[in-house]
Amino acid sequence: MISQNIKTRQEFALSTTTPVQEHYDTSSVFVAVIGRPNVGKSSLTNLLVGEKVAIVTSKPQTTRTRITGVITRGPLQYVLLDTPGVHKAHNKLGKRMDKTASDSIADVDVSMMLFEPYGALNESEMALVEALHRSGPAIAVINKTDLVKNPADLEARKAELKALGVFDAIYTISVRNKEGSEELFDALSRYAVEGPHYFDDDAYTDMPEKELVAEVIREKALLFMRDEIPHGIAVVVERFKERPGTDLIDIDVNIYCERESHKGMVIGKGGAMLKKIASAARADCEEFLGCRVNLQCWVKVKSDWRDNEFLLNNFGFKQNSSNR
Repeated sequence: MISQNIKTRQEFALSTTTPVQEHYDTSSVFVAVIGRPNVGKSSLTNLLVGEKVAIVTSKPQTTRTRITGVITRGPLQYVLLDTPGVHKAHNKLGKRMDKTASDSIADVDVSMMLFEPYGALNESEMALVEALHRSGPAIAVINKTDLVKNPADLEARKAELKALGVFDAIYTISVRNKEGSEELFDALSRYAVEGPHYFDDDAYTDMPEKELVAEVIREKALLFMRDEIPHGIAVVVERFKERPGTDLIDIDVNIYCERESHKGMVIGKGGAMLKKIASAARADCEEFLGCRVNLQCWVKVKSDWRDNEFLLNNFGFKQNSSNR
């Protein structure tokens, strides 16, 4: 189930009119899932939730906004905030993505920072580590253990992360092999706070259905096209309407590019690429919406939209202005 769009624990407390109770039989834990691009944050979020709430590709910077995944296990509700990968920003969209990741740390009960088993920690990762020193509890998760060549390599990475002095504990997982994820539920439950569930118990995300559709279409473009084109694409759902008396939803979508030459690539020869993207996206949409979908896609040009404040806001990349 897709829940109504909801806020962080602090914002919910300020907006609700429900009387504060002395005692609850329920609790929740808000978790920021952070790390460098392509480390497996969205894949882990989807694995823990058991539903596809975040798009996943092999290309970095796939996630652009903060996506919420929800898991309710009896009295305990886990709220995962999947954030964009931290990177050196080259445009205003990139700066907003980095701010979304850093701001999320302040909104949660615990941060879960993902790492790969090999490679030096980069400047953006170290900036997040410094932010964690100031913000509160965190755990480290080493993903992609299926790539580890020697157990000693994994122990060396654990020692390196422990020496940073910011993580309460260090865990190892393989999202690809679905190994180690159950242990994370136990780890995160230690940071739970007594109180109400902020989502319906059968909800798995707070993303509106229109946003899920847009993300799925962008995912297919990332999967099927060259690296330099899809990151200049924005997807906006212009119409989302159930056809009365049927199990059919009509969805009209605009795909925005930054260049006329990019538009031709997205459409493809004889419309082949656009048909491929739309066909694959429609199949996914029908699965999570549970009905038939009539998906119509158009490609338009908005030059340099990633550096245009008005268009960023118009395309849904609004920056949270609160100072929590």
